[in-house]
Amino acid sequence: MVPGKDTCLKVLDNLYDGLYLVDRDMRITYWNKAAERISGFASAEVVGARCADNILAHIDDDGNILCKDRCPLAMAMKDHKSREVDAFLKHKKGHRVPVSVRVTGLVDDSGATIGGIQLFSDISSRKIVEARVGELERLAMLDSLTGVANRSFLERELGICLEVRKRVAVSVGVLFIDVDYFKGFNDTYGHDVGDEVLRLIAQTLKKNSRPFDAVGRWGGDEFVVIARNVVAEQLREVGNRLRALVENACLSTAAKELSVTISLGATIIRNDDSLESLLKRADVLLYASKKAGRNCLTLG
Repeated sequence: MVPGKDTCLKVLDNLYDGLYLVDRDMRITYWNKAAERISGFASAEVVGARCADNILAHIDDDGNILCKDRCPLAMAMKDHKSREVDAFLKHKKGHRVPVSVRVTGLVDDSGATIGGIQLFSDISSRKIVEARVGELERLAMLDSLTGVANRSFLERELGICLEVRKRVAVSVGVLFIDVDYFKGFNDTYGHDVGDEVLRLIAQTLKKNSRPFDAVGRWGGDEFVVIARNVVAEQLREVGNRLRALVENACLSTAAKELSVTISLGATIIRNDDSLESLLKRADVLLYASKKAGRNCLTLG
């Protein structure tokens, strides 16, 4: 059964990305809920207006205005080629929001242009991550093997968190992570494969952590995640989600696909903690996970 118009509109309204449609005159005919959330403009404020009215006032990295003579949507409607660009839209409140924009023209059965569609997503988090990576590179605090933060950076961040915790009631959690049976990977498949395992885990942790958390390699096959603004049960959820994602990742080698698991010690920074007491407690909790059979998390 072909879904009706109301069903299709409901689906479009529930997209996470902003989406709007224009007719052949570049007049906006539809504006979904995500577009309202990202831009601040309600559907009633923009439907019927033209893109040339410069509502979102897209600009590129150099400050060039795109909505007049550089509009990607207008170009896509003209040459029937889809495009993807990064830009900055103007929120209703006036500030700029970084977005990834994807556009394509719409044609009828005869191939004539009848409109266009633009899909845009807020990439603020990506920009934050890129800025953090740039900071790490400048400070030479990236682990050269895995591409995540190194121990020096983690120690600095933990020191800051400890000082802040003494002054402000901000809850910060720490995950101390160790790869299960890592020596066996090295002995069986060689150190090159072992290095790939470490990269696999590092990238899984990094790409699935929140932008404001810190992920780094402590040394050897040990990793640390500093999770900000979490209470104990939230830290357990974060840790178990990362554990499950690592468990379900795999490394393809010439011989076969390899899977790996991690054990975790999880704890919340306390008012009277020092770096030494925090790390000792996290290490004890990690050892408890190893003793419990590995591939699990112990919270304390």
